[in-house]
Amino acid sequence: MISRRDSLKLGLAGLASPLLANTALAAPRPVLVELFTSQGCSSCPPADEVLGEIKKDPNIYAVSLNVDYWDYLGWRDTLAKPEYTQRQKAYAQLRGDGQVYTPQVVVNGAAHAVGSRKSSVTSAITEAKAASVAIALSTKGGDMVIDIGQGVTTGDDTLWLMAIESDVKQKIERGENAGLDHAYHNVVRHMLPVGRWNGAATRLTAMKKSILDERISSVIAVLQSGDVGPVHGLARWERPSA
Repeated sequence: MISRRDSLKLGLAGLASPLLANTALAAPRPVLVELFTSQGCSSCPPADEVLGEIKKDPNIYAVSLNVDYWDYLGWRDTLAKPEYTQRQKAYAQLRGDGQVYTPQVVVNGAAHAVGSRKSSVTSAITEAKAASVAIALSTKGGDMVIDIGQGVTTGDDTLWLMAIESDVKQKIERGENAGLDHAYHNVVRHMLPVGRWNGAATRLTAMKKSILDERISSVIAVLQSGDVGPVHGLARWERPSA
């Protein structure tokens, strides 16, 4: 996982902004659902399908993060990144339960559930604590601009940008899913830590070229406690249709 300190090396800048100082997110508030999945996991395809269903709700920010710890079974996951494995382990450490498995969903950086059990996933979404800090995500020239409103935090929060490819198809040739031609939904191609937030209205910027390429259909801004933890704010930018 990229540390917040490392983000300072990425040419990102932050400045105070009053734009969202006294605004609140319109109800219903969005919920972040992170599915930790793997092409090498035989029980994961049903969870990938569940994610494909729930992502249709515009208030559910559903994303796939492929982990690499099943690669030893004979198939190297083409979408996996070690940073995502580290992120999943960091969630388990923060919760204190040590539960790291696939398919696992983490909802708003807190509760987790088996990703293939749709009723468990929807229940966790329903019970999730709302992300209450207002965020606006836009583009200006060569930058992505993130305006964060005022709010309450117990310490420094991290603002992450998730670069999303909406649908990816992959034929799996070896391992537990050998022969499967499978679709993955809202795949996180990369994540970037943009800066920190301490409760005051803030504007952060990131160079578009650091987050966007031709595959990326949308970007999700995630404001969460520490590097991983409860989600305090969410926003989404969609690439304009040609």
